[in-house]
Amino acid sequence: MNRKTLSALTLSLAALVAGNTFAADLSAPKTRDQVRAELLEAQRTGNIQANGDSGKLLNELYPNQYPAKAVTQGKTRAQVLAELAEAQRTGDIVADGDSGKLLNELYPSQYPAKAVTSSVTRAQVLAELEQAQRSGDDFSKIYGHH
Repeated sequence: MNRKTLSALTLSLAALVAGNTFAADLSAPKTRDQVRAELLEAQRTGNIQANGDSGKLLNELYPNQYPAKAVTQGKTRAQVLAELAEAQRTGDIVADGDSGKLLNELYPSQYPAKAVTSSVTRAQVLAELEQAQRSGDDFSKIYGHH
């Protein structure tokens, strides 16, 4: 890569970083030093788009010229197998590709019922009970209890 191309890439990245910064948070724009530091880091790690139509970053095209990216730890085999066993037990597995429905949706009697969680907190229920008592409303009708 010649110096002119690298300069153009550097300027483009700086404009992109600055533009994204202003678009993300107008109340706290980055300083020139922050943008410059991000540009230097991008140059060091190869996180700059290469010329051409590939759309790839320099570190993707020339991985041996840049530091390796940190590898994130995935799940262990035991964790994946435990998740699979739980999904099989509860029927949380797609039955077929056409419908996209889960086994527990197609055959609910063959799997344990899912726990129903309330969207109303205890404090909200108590407040509504108190309000119903003050106004003389029947609280059991509100929540369907008899």
